[in-house]
Amino acid sequence: MTDSLPAPSDDALFALPKAELHLHIEGTLEPDLAFELAARNEIPLPYASVDELERHYDFSDLQSFLDLYYATMDVLRTEADFAELTRRYLAKASSQGLRHVELFFDPQAHTARGVPIETVIDGIGAALDDAERDLGISSGLILSFLRDQPVDDADRTLSAALGRTDRIIGVGLDSAEVGYPPSLFEGVYARARAEGLHVVAHAGEEGPPEYIRQALDLLGAERIDHGIRAIEDPELVARLASEGIALTMCPLSNVRLRTIDTLGEHPLRRLDAAGVRVTVNSDDPAYFGGYVGDNFVAVRDALGVTSDEARRFARTSFETSFAPDERKRELLAEVDAWEG
Repeated sequence: MTDSLPAPSDDALFALPKAELHLHIEGTLEPDLAFELAARNEIPLPYASVDELERHYDFSDLQSFLDLYYATMDVLRTEADFAELTRRYLAKASSQGLRHVELFFDPQAHTARGVPIETVIDGIGAALDDAERDLGISSGLILSFLRDQPVDDADRTLSAALGRTDRIIGVGLDSAEVGYPPSLFEGVYARARAEGLHVVAHAGEEGPPEYIRQALDLLGAERIDHGIRAIEDPELVARLASEGIALTMCPLSNVRLRTIDTLGEHPLRRLDAAGVRVTVNSDDPAYFGGYVGDNFVAVRDALGVTSDEARRFARTSFETSFAPDERKRELLAEVDAWEG
């Protein structure tokens, strides 16, 4: 398909088989579920209604979002809560073409509230098992360290999680980026790699291109989450392309957090044209106005993404996932059979 041919329809983009490699499960907490869980767990929310909570979704930057994000997740307390949160995400994303997900979770944000890490993992895991059986969605779980918390706490969190490598396939690095370079976590990541875990890292969302280099050189990151500021550094772009490093990009998130002014300025298509492997993801869809299919529709509208490009992004999401090779082959065949 070329740019002169009709763009793929909403329905076609929703039907496109895809993996989501940048999804924070806590960021799928829709306002209505937040109020349901608050009532069930007898936790008062500082908002009178769903509408009032939604009015706080006008973020000025990453930190303004994180303040609300951590406050709202206080309603998550039990295995049943985490399972219900995950089931609702999977049902919604399944309707938008999700076939594989490697989702992030933030254990430190829960253990700090007295919620055991096992409660979080087992609740999410139960929903993932149900989705594999009922929806045909394969999955993996990536433990994300909070980069604005002490490194020693990340190290303790990794130790606590090593007994659950039946569920956890890798580690990541998220939360407030500026002032917390990847270099701080070099030792923790070395431990994780030694244990056979995959490693990814948020870098270059608000932080400079140098953070992307550190994530690659010091952490051994296999994928870079976000990475939009790579576009500022031609040498880095060339390196990402030559080494086949995938960027798990989240277009609607970048606009809502004002790391770019408009979606038309998003570097996704320019990076793709430069040979960088890019994927399209939703990040925290309950807060940023769209799930994974919605993000594909948004980049079609704003950037003119074609069917060929959408297919390439979907293929890249499976090729750069940590799914077993046999599963990748199955999913890539589904992409090839897609009629965009």
